[in-house]
Amino acid sequence: MWLAVIAVLIGLAILVWSADLFVDGATALAKKFNVPSFLIGVLILGVGTSAPEMVVSVLAALEGSPDLALGNAYGSNIINIALVLGATVLISPIIIRKGIIKRDLPLLVLITMVAAWQLRDGQLDQADAIVLIALLVVTLGIQIVLSLREGNHEHEGEPIAESVDAEHIEQTLTRGLISLVIGMLLLVISSRAIVWGAVELATLWGVSELVIGLTIVAVGTSLPELVSSLSAARKGEHDMALGNIIGSNIFNTLGVVGLAALIAPITVSPIILSRDIVAMGLVTLLLLVLCGFAFMSKRPFGRTSGSTLVLFFVGYTLWLIQTVNL
Repeated sequence: MWLAVIAVLIGLAILVWSADLFVDGATALAKKFNVPSFLIGVLILGVGTSAPEMVVSVLAALEGSPDLALGNAYGSNIINIALVLGATVLISPIIIRKGIIKRDLPLLVLITMVAAWQLRDGQLDQADAIVLIALLVVTLGIQIVLSLREGNHEHEGEPIAESVDAEHIEQTLTRGLISLVIGMLLLVISSRAIVWGAVELATLWGVSELVIGLTIVAVGTSLPELVSSLSAARKGEHDMALGNIIGSNIFNTLGVVGLAALIAPITVSPIILSRDIVAMGLVTLLLLVLCGFAFMSKRPFGRTSGSTLVLFFVGYTLWLIQTVNL
């Protein structure tokens, strides 16, 4: 038991430090190649910080624990929007760009609908997995092309904003890559330590596998998104912070679940269909509505929206407690 507690505490300490290193590396690369921060958030932060979810879900699939695999992915999506993004904008409001409303969030809603439709028969087989992975490749390709095109049009003739310290802007490509790789490795390792310790403690306390996946493991594997988004927002990289959440949820829904189902077909628990998929769809639609309102009213996506999202997380947690037999 004490080893599990130590793993959680040390993992948390390393996680916070590595997130700063990871964001610094991503920011340095964005400045070096003049790549839009949102695209860096989607591709590097979003996909990179989903590595813990991928590791946990793949291991769960290999070990014959489908509830843990799906609970981890879908629970992380709910937590990413409701808790991670909610907490981030409570601290640092975000300006919503037109492209996020017209393209990125509707795309996330569509992907969530596809995921829900695939679960209608209570099974995820290898054919479903191939469809999900193919959609991931297509989606990331669309994000790259349109974000680069939009970034070039929006920033043409504009001075580059000094959103990071001069020493970070002047980082060499090599230092940026080293920071990115080391930060990513430490994020994955520390998250894995936290999840292992939390699962050990929860098992000792007799908590069910699905609850572990939806709560402890989902929160644990979402810690990289949380600390990376907070770190990006603190450094003034608001597009990067939002891109992190959108990219992570896309990768969780398509890549993480797709890989798990490709390894071993998954039988979906009825409670996932009636509760967790519904909650994931609702919070994704809520994000679209809140961002749309902020854009139309020309106000930052800030504390009111953040409070609404955090309250959704509290409501979902209470729903989870009431509908799962511990």
